[in-house]
Amino acid sequence: MHTITLIPGDGIGPAIVAAAVRVIEATGVEVQWEQQIAGMAAVEKHGNPLPDATLESIRKNRICFKGPLTTPIGGGYRSVNVTLRQTFNLYANVRPAISFEGTDTPFKNVNLVTVRENTEGLYAGIEHFIKVDEEKIGAESIAIVTRKGSERIIRYAFEYARKAQRKKVTLVHKANILKCTSGLFLEIGREIAKEYPDIEFDDRIVDAASMLLVMKPQIFDVLVTTNLFGDILSDLASGLIGGLGLTAGANIGADAALFEAVHGSAPDIAHLGIANPTAMILAGAMMLEHLGELSAARRIEQAVREVIKEGVYLTPDLKPGSTYGTDDLADAVVRKLG
Repeated sequence: MHTITLIPGDGIGPAIVAAAVRVIEATGVEVQWEQQIAGMAAVEKHGNPLPDATLESIRKNRICFKGPLTTPIGGGYRSVNVTLRQTFNLYANVRPAISFEGTDTPFKNVNLVTVRENTEGLYAGIEHFIKVDEEKIGAESIAIVTRKGSERIIRYAFEYARKAQRKKVTLVHKANILKCTSGLFLEIGREIAKEYPDIEFDDRIVDAASMLLVMKPQIFDVLVTTNLFGDILSDLASGLIGGLGLTAGANIGADAALFEAVHGSAPDIAHLGIANPTAMILAGAMMLEHLGELSAARRIEQAVREVIKEGVYLTPDLKPGSTYGTDDLADAVVRKLG
C-alpha cells in the first residue's frame, strides 16, 4: 500500500487529477490518497497558497501527486511550484518527450528526456531593483550555480541514462558568455562524464541546442542543464511531440518526489469537461515507476499510446472538432488496462 499526498489543483486540475487517479487505481496498485489543497483553493480557504497541513503531508508521505496550481497575482505570493521545489529540495526536474503515433506534429521519432536543475540558477530568487530617488532605473538578478548543485544534477542525469538504458548525455550551457556560472557547470560536467565511460557525452551551447532541437531532435537522448535553460528547452521539447498536454514531469529530491502535468491550470476551460488528462495520467505512470510499480507504469504508458494512436476518444486539443472529453479519454485508457 502506497500513501500519497494528492493535490487536485486549480482550474482544470481537479478534473484531470480525478481522471488520472481512476487510471492509476485501474492498474490494481493499492494506493491510499491523502488529499490536501494548495494554490487558489488554499488561499480561499486559509489565506495561504501553501498551508502547513499540505507541507506536513508531503513531508510525511514523501510522495505527492499534484494538479496544476494558480499562483495568486499580487499580495506577495511566491510561485507555489517554486516554493515546493525549494522547500523539499526537489533538485531534479525530469521531463520525457517521446513521440506519439497519431498526433499532428511534423516531428517524428522524438525520444529525449530533459533533466533540469530545479533549485538554483536564475530561479534562486535573488534579485532587486536599482533605485535612484525612488525611481527604478534598473534591476539585478543573481544566478547561483554551486559545485554541489551541479554535481548532483549532472550525476543524476548520468545515473538516469544508465538506468533507463539510454546511450548519451548532452550538457547544455552558455559557457562562451557566462564564463563563471555556465563555465563551472560545464567544467563539472566534463569531470563527471569521465566516471561514466559507458555513456556518450557531449555539450552544446544553448542557442545551438535550440536550433538543433527543431532541426534534428533525434540526435538528442538525455539533456542536462541549468534551471532557466531547462525550463525553456523542456517546453520546446514538449512542442516537438504535440504540446504540454502530452508532457508529464517529475520533481525528484533525496527525501521527497512530486509528480505533475507540466501545463497550467487553464481556467478558461475549467468545468467544461474537455481538458486533456494525458499529461496527468503519464505523470501517474512516472510516479508508479518511482515507487517500484514498473509493470503498472508500463501498462499505463502503453494504454495511453494505443488510445492516441486509435484517434477516437480524444479531447479537442488532440483532435479538433472532437465531441469527447476528459472522462472519455480516461475511460478509454481504463478499458485498455482491463
